[in-house]
Amino acid sequence: MNSDVQIAGDPLAVPHLMPPVPAHPSTVAEFAGLARGIAADRDSWAHLVRYDAASRWYHRLRTGPGYEVWLLSWVPGQGSGQHDHGPSSGVLTVLSGELTELTGATGARRRLRAGDQRVFAPGYAHEVVNDSLEPAVSLHIYSPGLTEMPMHHSAPAASVVPSVAPGAVAR
Repeated sequence: MNSDVQIAGDPLAVPHLMPPVPAHPSTVAEFAGLARGIAADRDSWAHLVRYDAASRWYHRLRTGPGYEVWLLSWVPGQGSGQHDHGPSSGVLTVLSGELTELTGATGARRRLRAGDQRVFAPGYAHEVVNDSLEPAVSLHIYSPGLTEMPMHHSAPAASVVPSVAPGAVAR
């Protein structure tokens, strides 16, 4: 019996019969992979990072058809406020340091360390804070590109800072 290759020939020898390779990411997995690839190429972004004590620093690192990539830095105590990303989906990747993501009405906390990723759909509301003692850097990919970031009412910032044990002196 003949094999499919013997009957039809080698499809790799006829490139026009192969489906085109996507030039840009189009799935959640591809965007997460893009973020991991950028994270691994530290030389492409590390020299751009700046730290600003007055506000979060951000830099648009790249754009593509229907998406954009942002680099952000966070000094201790800085946060985003409770927000969503309008019609955009996204991938958040921590490149260095640690961040905390707060979600839901109860402020559920999730610690994000270097290499950790969070994927979110349109309308997903969260707050990201650096409640550690070291600066942090994160990478954010939005698809489609970020056009709005509606702020939500959230608990006062003091509620996200770890409490001081009774009898301890706060510094």
